[in-house]
Amino acid sequence: MYTVVGGGIAGLAAAYRLRSRGHEVRVFEASDAVGGLAALYDTAGDPIERFYHHLSRSEETIVELADELGVGDRLEWRIGENAYYLDGVVHPLDKPWEILAYPGMSLYDKLRLALLTQGIDVRGGRPRFGTYDDLADFEDVPVREFIVEHTTQGVYDGFFEPLLDAKFGDRVDDVSAAWLLGRVKFRGERDLLRGEVLGYFDGSVAVLLDALVDAVGEDVITTNARVTGLDAGPGGVESVTVETDAGTETHDTDGVVVAAMPNVLTDLTGYTCAIDFQGAVCAVVTLDEPLTDTYWLNVADDAPFGALIEHTNFVPPERYGGDHLLYVASYVQSPDEPNWTDDDAALRERWLAGIEDLFPAFDRGAVSAFRIARNPRAAPVYERGYRDAIVPTDLAAAGSPGVYYAGMASRAQYPERSLNGGIVAGFEAADAAVGRTDAAVDRADAAADRAIDADG
Repeated sequence: MYTVVGGGIAGLAAAYRLRSRGHEVRVFEASDAVGGLAALYDTAGDPIERFYHHLSRSEETIVELADELGVGDRLEWRIGENAYYLDGVVHPLDKPWEILAYPGMSLYDKLRLALLTQGIDVRGGRPRFGTYDDLADFEDVPVREFIVEHTTQGVYDGFFEPLLDAKFGDRVDDVSAAWLLGRVKFRGERDLLRGEVLGYFDGSVAVLLDALVDAVGEDVITTNARVTGLDAGPGGVESVTVETDAGTETHDTDGVVVAAMPNVLTDLTGYTCAIDFQGAVCAVVTLDEPLTDTYWLNVADDAPFGALIEHTNFVPPERYGGDHLLYVASYVQSPDEPNWTDDDAALRERWLAGIEDLFPAFDRGAVSAFRIARNPRAAPVYERGYRDAIVPTDLAAAGSPGVYYAGMASRAQYPERSLNGGIVAGFEAADAAVGRTDAAVDRADAAADRAIDADG
């Protein structure tokens, strides 16, 4: 019997892998529902994620899992159109002629940016391939320094600076160039005449979550259950202590997969993770009419949020009873920032005013709902030296044999966290747990055979 701590996508993936290998499993989720950052809101039609989600073409494991679970046909690949709000104007940035018309950079700047995104290093006037293949080469290079050296100052000022400020705030100088290169590689394919190809499940990520729950078994998943302690013996973890609505319970276990944030791992084992995390505040605004005609709008002008993601310009509003759904999103670097300290009413007022500043024709009367989700640890800050701080999958060498990690600070979530990375992390932790157990069984069997041979 294995124990999985956390019922998010990584925890469910770990439980599924363990059950697929023929092992019994229990999943304990501290909140009242599984899903983690993929938790959902109801709408007039399909549910929608509280924090925006889509897939890139590079995310192959989640596609394979969906096929394996029988829901691969529910995954749709759509065009996600992108634009940049600059000096009061929305500038589309998908088609070649739109990029050429963008006024924020010179033609030379755009050429240098395009070459970087294709992995071509033209420093010194001679094109070179392979410069960016090994992210470790850029782990300790500040992202600002890298962009200026490998493209131009104009690319940094006119394109990257607003994006980096929105994502990392005053932490931008700590961010590694390896993260940026990894993100460029992570993004999926593009249709040169239409835009970026992105994936989304017909019916939301709930389609995949429900299939995972069915495969794992709803009877082995307990919500409102917090694992508060591990009891270890000579060979590793032997039992877990769980606080539930019914009281304190103790369960025997052959191993524990911690599919939660590193602070949970610290509480259970004492392992200290050096990775810092940033919070996120995300509103889903229900509108009677669309705000823009683009999916993802980055905002270069001053605004109290980082981006506007109009979901129903990606997935048709008919899926949501004809409503138009808009994400308003902001990362938070400090708990003292207004986007974190404001109560929901104050944040709603400030963000709607921010939308009005960008779009004077915006009518607040079109807003029928404004739902806010907050998470204090929504994403890592990919600082220089991040790779050295990744939590190992198997915690045996760190003094906790029988404990395996599948949370957001895992290797699978570098250089960019994603749903796909969560599934890979869950699979890797489950494989490590089973591999260690199988090796122990093999050693025990071999010792028994030797003893029999000696007796004989």
